[in-house]
Amino acid sequence: MADSPTSRFHEKSREGRIDVVRSFARLSKEDVEILKSNGGISFAEADHMVENVIGTFSFPLGIATNFVINGKEYLIPMVIEESSVVAAASKAAKIARKHGGFTMESDESYSIGQIQVVDVNIKSAIPKVLKASKRILKLANSKSKTLSKMNKGAKKVTCKKLETKSGTMLVVELLIDVGDAMGANVTNTMCEGVAPLIEEITGGRTVLKILSNYSTKRLVRGRAIFDKEEVGGKQIVDNIIHAYNFAANDPYRAVTHNKGVMNGIIAVANSIGQDTRAIEAASHAFASKDGRYTSLTRWKKDKNGNLVGEIEVPMPVGIVGGIINVHPMIRVCLKILGVKSAKELACVIGAVGLAQNFSAIRALASEGIQRGHMRLHAKNIAISAGVPRDKIHEVASKMIQENNVSVTRAKEILNSGD
Repeated sequence: MADSPTSRFHEKSREGRIDVVRSFARLSKEDVEILKSNGGISFAEADHMVENVIGTFSFPLGIATNFVINGKEYLIPMVIEESSVVAAASKAAKIARKHGGFTMESDESYSIGQIQVVDVNIKSAIPKVLKASKRILKLANSKSKTLSKMNKGAKKVTCKKLETKSGTMLVVELLIDVGDAMGANVTNTMCEGVAPLIEEITGGRTVLKILSNYSTKRLVRGRAIFDKEEVGGKQIVDNIIHAYNFAANDPYRAVTHNKGVMNGIIAVANSIGQDTRAIEAASHAFASKDGRYTSLTRWKKDKNGNLVGEIEVPMPVGIVGGIINVHPMIRVCLKILGVKSAKELACVIGAVGLAQNFSAIRALASEGIQRGHMRLHAKNIAISAGVPRDKIHEVASKMIQENNVSVTRAKEILNSGD
């Protein structure tokens, strides 16, 4: 596959990068001004979003390049404070391009709502609830005219029995197609809406009526082939597979391994206003689904000796509703990304997670994580050492050349005038 039309993006000035993004995503003059606003929201706008506001807080917004996902070219906004993540994802995507990029698929956007019922005869209650499923679904769907018009909404009612220290309880679950929304609000509204009917049917008392963030009906999965020569040869490919098997069998390694996956996933999710806490919680629960914590990715070789990476992870995301409707920078980032559905967004985020994991374990399996990371971190080290703005590049470059990136060395270079 041909090189990305945005190749050498990192070598351009800020204005040059914005111009590339403007052309690629067909941004308006207003969109460009928002990108240049260093945060995108005023105090007045922030004051309407959360309580007790005293200011705003900015993070770097970078663009990952080279991504081809299901045959489509993407520029991917990433918001993260950690050095090397954006560059690492872009490098991985460039390697994956040789064999067609990332092939991804996503489940429908099904949310799970739960109604907890106590003080109930479980044996008689479950058949009654299931028999009344149509009534329950009809009532649930009356709480969202939008979803009903789209032939989405509550689709199924199930029950389960729980034995707890506070007694036996019934959990009634609603499976809800929330379309292109993340779906928390509509799920909670439906659960609360049907709770009185559940009490009437079961004779019990409802306590919690809320969605589950364990989004097992909203999985994204996919794969990419990383050419063995581009990866660094047979030995590096084998080392990466050894590294994967370490993570697959040891939870202490798996946590750090999956943190690398989440570096990519959460950086994209941050840029487009997703519920990152829900994504994190669901992903880590999913990594433990078989009774022990393990890797969210899988790595192997194909018949030609190329490295094949696979990922499967819950992805409760949306492109409408919530902060997406009110934050100007998020709207621009969504425009840059160019996704048309929540399913497409899930595929993009999953691909970045796989790419980021590849770059992390490739670094670990070859030169070690610190060399590349510290090279990209050198400017931050120079700033920490008190280097003036006009000297930062000069000091950082010298530390990289010497392979000695530290606050102490930055101060020495500055004071010596070298």
